[in-house]
Amino acid sequence: MENARKMIKQGVVVSDKNDKTIVVLVQRQYIHPLYKKTVRRHKKFMAHDENNEAHEGDTVEICESRPMSAQKRWALHKIVERTK
Repeated sequence: MENARKMIKQGVVVSDKNDKTIVVLVQRQYIHPLYKKTVRRHKKFMAHDENNEAHEGDTVEICESRPMSAQKRWALHKIVERTK
């Protein structure tokens, strides 16, 4: 299973207060199958940030990882865009 592809999600960091942990808000958009309207959904993921690199407002990519704690199953993959 070493070569298995890991899921990657992109979102915005909404909290970096915990040590080595960031909270990332991931939004997805799809068309409703019956009403054909655009539906927006969002979910927060806790991700491991080993060097505390990401800060609130940054756009980041997170990837699946082993369970790091009771709520952390994702890890920081890369920072796409930093806030000014």
